[in-house]
Amino acid sequence: MFTHLFKLIWNKKKQNFMLMLEILVSFLVIFAVFTMLVYYYKNYRKPMNFEYDQVWSIGFKMQDRPQSNDSLYVFFEALKNQVKSMPEVEQLSFSGHNIPFSMSTSQNSLDYEGRHVRSIHDYTVSDDHAKVLKLSLVSGRWFSKEDDASRYQPIVISEFLKDKLFGTGEAVGQVLDKESDHPRRIVGVVKDIKDHGDYQAIESAMFRRADTNALRWMEQALIRVKPGTGVAFEGRLYKALASHLTNATIEIEHLTNKRQAKNSMTLVPIIIMMVVAGFLVINVALGLFGVLWYNINRRKAEIGLRRAIGAPAGSISRQLVSEAMVLATLALIVGCFFAVQFPLLNVFDLPASVYIYAIVLAVLFVYLLVIICSLYPGKQAAAIYPAVALHED
Repeated sequence: MFTHLFKLIWNKKKQNFMLMLEILVSFLVIFAVFTMLVYYYKNYRKPMNFEYDQVWSIGFKMQDRPQSNDSLYVFFEALKNQVKSMPEVEQLSFSGHNIPFSMSTSQNSLDYEGRHVRSIHDYTVSDDHAKVLKLSLVSGRWFSKEDDASRYQPIVISEFLKDKLFGTGEAVGQVLDKESDHPRRIVGVVKDIKDHGDYQAIESAMFRRADTNALRWMEQALIRVKPGTGVAFEGRLYKALASHLTNATIEIEHLTNKRQAKNSMTLVPIIIMMVVAGFLVINVALGLFGVLWYNINRRKAEIGLRRAIGAPAGSISRQLVSEAMVLATLALIVGCFFAVQFPLLNVFDLPASVYIYAIVLAVLFVYLLVIICSLYPGKQAAAIYPAVALHED
């Protein structure tokens, strides 16, 4: 049977080549779409490991700051005490620009015993940052006053970074960047966080304790408010900040709103790819449907002769569906060859499982599309009466 199908396909190789090319291109585009969908879905299923529902961000661009370190420290402590004295505020932390769900990022690198790790998300935060976001410690501790006299800069790292640097070994107490002017000591390890949206991949992260020098450029604060705090408090908070931060531009945002905006930006390329893939799938479906319909009209004599010698209607329908499936298989073999190169060459540095799932889903989708497009023409071919077909011929 397969030999007969291949002969029929080879006899119409020019026409079938274009159809196979359409299926191949369709598979590659669908493979790209499923790769994105699988990648973002796997990221979406991972927990964020911090709480943002009752957290607001305060941005303040100051034109003038105290010059001396002591005055600067007193200024920020007074601002912190003023805000925390409001009954609706539970915690406050000063931070760099790369607060959760912001468009700003800061990256750094670390060295330990010959290992060099790049692209580490670097957060400069104050002592209450873990309380504001309710970060979960895996081992060690968070920053505290006892770090004031430390000869090393205290840092807290994420589990992902800990595994890169130490594997299953102990991280707390280890000194990094020993050869640099600013060696760092790990005082704690926290669970991995996703602070760039629900679809962010887990990445390396470290938290540095903000010192007086950091207060010279910090323009962000995070506050945790009590449940039920509404817009009325936002107005009072703005007035309190404006009275202390004279000649400063103040902006108050809710992290829930920033999360939605960040997720929307992540979904834009997915939607664009799905629209492009949708148009391509429709074109392939119409082309496949048209080719099969054309084949029925040209092969009425063949179909009528087969029916006249006793071929059942089901065999006629199965033959046309089988021809379409063979064409799809030939195109998918070529497509899978190119798709398999992505996990083998580690393209885009994605996990191999993402590509494997995408290949399987794309293959199943193409087969389903071919079956749907060939069923109706096959049914129409099976309904041809032998006498009518032979008479027309």
